[in-house]
Amino acid sequence: MASLYIKNHDTADLAREVAALLGSSKTAAVHDALVHRKRALEAERSQSVHERFAAWRAAHPLGEPTGLEADKAFYDSLNDEDED
Repeated sequence: MASLYIKNHDTADLAREVAALLGSSKTAAVHDALVHRKRALEAERSQSVHERFAAWRAAHPLGEPTGLEADKAFYDSLNDEDED
């Protein structure tokens, strides 16, 4: 049987904590986490660009309209230009 050696102490501690919560070995906990992550990545990549963009827009909606008009005077004010 192969063994799993985790060199990073924080990762090893986290694997030990998750294994304790699951009542399993560290190897089983790491395997379970990697299987779940792989499935999530595959599901994410199976979406079209349009679906991913729609999901992103739903998670990051635009702010409320300010009612201000972005006209020539507004853009001129950004550049400290005088009105024409």
